[in-house]
Amino acid sequence: MEFAYTARLAELKNRARTLAEKIMPFEDECERNNGLSAQSHASIKASVLEAGLQAINTPSEYGGAGLSVLEQVVVQDELGKLTNALWDAVWRPANPLAHATAEQRERYLIPAARGDRRDAVAISEAGAGSDFSSATTTATPDGKGGYIINGQKWFVTVGDVADFLIVLAYIEPEHAPTMFLIDVATPGVKITDVPRYTHTFVYEHPEFTFTDVHVGPEAVLGGVGAGLELTRDWFTEERLMIGARTIGAAERALTLAVEWAKDRVQGGQPLINRQLIQGMIADSVVDITTNRAYTHQVAWEFDHADPTNADQRKTLHAKAATVKLAASEASNRVVDRCVQIFGGRGYIRDYPVERLWRELRVDRIWEGTSEIQRLVIANETNKRGLSALLSFPSAGTDQ
Repeated sequence: MEFAYTARLAELKNRARTLAEKIMPFEDECERNNGLSAQSHASIKASVLEAGLQAINTPSEYGGAGLSVLEQVVVQDELGKLTNALWDAVWRPANPLAHATAEQRERYLIPAARGDRRDAVAISEAGAGSDFSSATTTATPDGKGGYIINGQKWFVTVGDVADFLIVLAYIEPEHAPTMFLIDVATPGVKITDVPRYTHTFVYEHPEFTFTDVHVGPEAVLGGVGAGLELTRDWFTEERLMIGARTIGAAERALTLAVEWAKDRVQGGQPLINRQLIQGMIADSVVDITTNRAYTHQVAWEFDHADPTNADQRKTLHAKAATVKLAASEASNRVVDRCVQIFGGRGYIRDYPVERLWRELRVDRIWEGTSEIQRLVIANETNKRGLSALLSFPSAGTDQ
């Protein structure tokens, strides 16, 4: 059993750290201006390409970095230290694009991997959040092989800059859940609201309406009826990456808080000498280290899993839910403590700990709330037992 980074992983971690350090100077601009200028985006894009960390989840033959799941987690851990969700400026096409046809790859995936196009996933609706099976957006056959799409999507992250969407809709009358690739410029596609949120992210989460949007049969992604399976696969990957990013964010917050506690003198002593502060620091170290270890473990298991083993895939889905639940909850505890250690300064938006405190709150909500993660874990326990969830894979198995 080996718990050390390989030379490859250590090099990737260092490369991701260097890239994050190049992007950090843009944090204040993003906070002040609720986003970045075109010039700043261009500068970040150049840095991403120079680092070779574009589209880390996309095979190299399509223009991506082609990293394994564990390698992606190591990179996301470092990028998670960026405030204002600037980690999202290091683009990573949504994994349903792995099911693209040759024509779709040329039109969407390859340009997205290069950073020349940007996708956004449109699944959630006003009445369909964590339960995406209750979505009401419809795709009605037009009698010529194409479809007419009608509906509304909420919380479309990156939708303000995306030029194509991955949309979950139900083909009627069969009610077959299906993913569609839809260019934002298609007639009938419209941003109807851009809500303001607690955080100040580099991108927005607008609401889209689709009114008699006509698409051809070539817009179907992954096959008719495969929409829910592709959605679950997307959620599984995103939950792992959320785990990695939130732990990276918690590490940055704690590093800053410890530095502050060493320098800040109250009552004649540095704060770090106070036992109540020491307790918060110790608890935060526990939260970070235990969750990082488990996130890395589950990512490794994904890389060594048998993709044809349905039970194994379902267990890994529950393990990803465990990662997301544990890491997002733990990171929120850490940043809250760090705000407390900073005192009044921790409540000023100029300080990264304040921004991380606001930004990490959504990680307990999006890509499935903490309550949904608990249901996924409990259902897996009921269906396939505790053993696979609580144990390491054994030597000689598919893992």
